[in-house]
Amino acid sequence: MPFFALGISHTTAPVALRERLSFGAEQIPEALRAVAALDGIHETAILSTCNRTEIYAQLEDGAGASLTDWLTRARSVDDPEVCARLYTHRGEAAARHLFRVACGLDSMILGEPQILGQIKQAYELAQESAVTGQHLHRLFQYAFAVAKLVRTDTAIGENPLSVAHASVQLARRIFADFRALTPLLIGAGEASELVAHHLHEQGARRLIIANRTFSHAHVLAERFGGYAIGLHEIAAHLEEADIIIASTGSPEPILTQAAVAAAFKTRKHRPLLIIDIAVPRNVEPAVTKLADVYLFTIDDLHGIVENSLRSRQAAAREAESIIETQVTRFMQELRGLDAVPTIRAMRDHAEELRDHTLAQAQQMLAGGTPAEEALKYLAETLTNRLLHAPSAYLRQAAREGRDHIMRQAHALFGLKDDEPGPDTDKHA
Repeated sequence: MPFFALGISHTTAPVALRERLSFGAEQIPEALRAVAALDGIHETAILSTCNRTEIYAQLEDGAGASLTDWLTRARSVDDPEVCARLYTHRGEAAARHLFRVACGLDSMILGEPQILGQIKQAYELAQESAVTGQHLHRLFQYAFAVAKLVRTDTAIGENPLSVAHASVQLARRIFADFRALTPLLIGAGEASELVAHHLHEQGARRLIIANRTFSHAHVLAERFGGYAIGLHEIAAHLEEADIIIASTGSPEPILTQAAVAAAFKTRKHRPLLIIDIAVPRNVEPAVTKLADVYLFTIDDLHGIVENSLRSRQAAAREAESIIETQVTRFMQELRGLDAVPTIRAMRDHAEELRDHTLAQAQQMLAGGTPAEEALKYLAETLTNRLLHAPSAYLRQAAREGRDHIMRQAHALFGLKDDEPGPDTDKHA
């Protein structure tokens, strides 16, 4: 039953297509249960971020197609263009892909650290939904360990970059001085917290934080000397804002063309920069039709950070080498697990023979048989019974000319080349 990864990301599709396959946090538990109910799916986890939607599963051969069908149905996507942007990975390739994602090597911003936390949250949610087991547990725990190793042994995390950092860098291209500006942040999650931090570092002091849960916005605003508002109050504050950065998990646009157009009646052509780093998008694309409005999406940030990534290229190559080594080790450990049922069955069989033979020897002692004779019976009989099946199999293999079986027997029993095989049981 191999590992399987199905997904779409910034490497294969623009935001307009990615958002059609995204899952909000509140939608994932139900989606996990639906995936786990599919025939041939034994374990699963869903990762949905602004840059990717991926489903990881441990499944039976052939079940991958049903998972793809489910995803397109669940998101009401039958567009060939979207389906053509999906990618799949199986077995070792699926493990390698998850390791690369966890290390930030598949991120829009090379080496960004936020993705590891997002993967951990995705796996925790899958555990809470009771759709994981020992196979995905091993895969994800190994991915977390590999990510930690890469962070420790390479410079991939030096001079940290993020989508939030790139957003502020983009704003600096338009506004030289942030001290007199009023940024409006829509959302109070991790991304908004990072944006607020970077804006504050650049001199912004009058931050407005808008969020569905007012208390969350208030806590974040207090940290940076700003003030909080509810989402329903955004329209009333658009006239003040110079920069808007949106990053909520809303499935529908929060900022509409009509609302922005209404604000411009009193703005006197003051430019407005809007950066929408949410997927699905928080801002209606139609706002670009308005004069003096500059709208950028998360995809536009890719070019912003390219020059900042050159120093990370060498570290990325080191990370890729580490990942290859760890993928090999992981697959070896996984294959080792395949032997566990056989080893357990072999031990159970040996213990059954031991107990049966010991009981016979004890009966002999109870019947007056001398201890030395009973012990000799115990040793010889147990040896014969343990070696009977392998001895018979080796004889048959020898008659059929299967010499490799003989060589494997020497390795299996730790025999020297000049020793006979286990076929020493004249009673077998």
